[in-house]
Amino acid sequence: MKRFAQLLELLALTPSRNRKIEALTNYFRETPDPDRGFALAVLTGALTFKNVKPAVLREVVLREVDPYLFGLSYDYVGDLGETIALIWPHHGGTEDLPSLTDLIELFNTTSKSELPALIASLLTRAEINERWALVKLATGALRIGISARLAKTALAQMSGKDLQEIEEVWHGITLPYSELFAWLDGKAGRPDIDHAARFHPLMLSNPIDEEKDIGKLAPADFAAEWKWDGIRVQLIMSRGRVSLFSRTGDDIAEAFPDIVDNVFGEAVLDGELLVGHDFEPASFNDLQQRLNRKVAIGKHLSEFPAFIRVYDMLFDGSEDIRALAWTERRSHLEEWFAGNPQTRLDLSPVLGFETWEELAELRRRGADEHGHEGVMVKLRAAPYIPGRPKGYWYKWKRDPNVVDAVLMYAQRGHGKRSSFYSDFTFGVWKGNEIVPIGKAYFGFTDEELKQLDRWVRANTVQSFGPVREVKKELVLEIAFDSAQQSNRHKSGVALRFPRINRIRWDKPMNEAATLEDMMVFVNAS
Repeated sequence: MKRFAQLLELLALTPSRNRKIEALTNYFRETPDPDRGFALAVLTGALTFKNVKPAVLREVVLREVDPYLFGLSYDYVGDLGETIALIWPHHGGTEDLPSLTDLIELFNTTSKSELPALIASLLTRAEINERWALVKLATGALRIGISARLAKTALAQMSGKDLQEIEEVWHGITLPYSELFAWLDGKAGRPDIDHAARFHPLMLSNPIDEEKDIGKLAPADFAAEWKWDGIRVQLIMSRGRVSLFSRTGDDIAEAFPDIVDNVFGEAVLDGELLVGHDFEPASFNDLQQRLNRKVAIGKHLSEFPAFIRVYDMLFDGSEDIRALAWTERRSHLEEWFAGNPQTRLDLSPVLGFETWEELAELRRRGADEHGHEGVMVKLRAAPYIPGRPKGYWYKWKRDPNVVDAVLMYAQRGHGKRSSFYSDFTFGVWKGNEIVPIGKAYFGFTDEELKQLDRWVRANTVQSFGPVREVKKELVLEIAFDSAQQSNRHKSGVALRFPRINRIRWDKPMNEAATLEDMMVFVNAS
């Protein structure tokens, strides 16, 4: 555990991507199995514990520390792991902690009633950096600037294997990844993963630069489709088995039985999961009623039936067609649909255009008349390559909507932002009161963050733990993709992808938007 704690500390304190990769590479090269496999799972978010939750950790600490002192400390530090590591009153370092593998076994096998005593014992035995690592391990909230892609890059550097090869086997391996590391160490062959039993990394797009890209790209070399406002999924059908994965490889089949129980054929398909009747997409707000649920609710199945709008094919039967050009894969897909008519799948149409000006007009009309997010522009000759390759797929999103809103509340951030108020709740006028319509925590520069933080501290009227209520005076220009009606918000409105576009230091609060203004955006969605 000591070495894993040192790794987490180094990763948290090192902003350099190359230094992070070097640290990961050294750790995976020098750490024996199965510790390095479990470490890889922790770092990539593949490991969770049923009973070890932040509330349990907080309960353990509050038995030893004054609650008011803990609240002040957590408010100042902004990170639960760091707060516990610093405030735990018992001196550590008295005894070595179990290995990472043994710790994970303890967390998985200790009963819920015995967990507090176990955690207290571990915190007392641990050094400060080990306490911090223990909390990070237990909650899974690392926030140390590590992505699964970065971890895979380190594995590629350690082994000399191609990153795409590692991507290909990634979702077919299981903890503690002994088979993977045996291959990476050159002690065994590449894991033989059945394509029908695993998720295949998706091909992603890059934002189009209207000034740089449009002038260089020949319209005839590209095809276009609508950018659908749902969630990206991968559907695998093989030998009577159906699997449905999110874009990150999470199995979501149980949440969408209306899809997996009503599709057939042999293929691996890429598309957009939407809800609506008769293949008419409803709003993203309707789709949200079904997201983040492990099991579907009967009422939702009837009110928000799900379907997939398919736009690419990776496997036609057992044939891997990812190396083929987009035009050839599209032909395979159209032929597959002709031979396998579906009730829960339909084919994303290709848009006809000859010039970029024509496509720009289609994009504008699609946003105004149908609420489309924009268009996807795909090179006709492009193979299907996992990751975000340059020059193949582009997303040309519609121009964002903007509205002037009033800052209402601010909350401390986490990790590197734990010293700043960086999460901002904003609202619009409803008669003589301001009602919240959303929350944003990006869109501003580092310098603007400092300015906002100073303003919040100087204009606080009340504090509620880590949240500050501020004077309703500062106007923010908020950019967002769309607005929907929502029963979860006091205003009755929810924004899609809100971000702070500008700080309107110059604008008086009484000139901010009204709820009536917001309904124009709701009706346009």
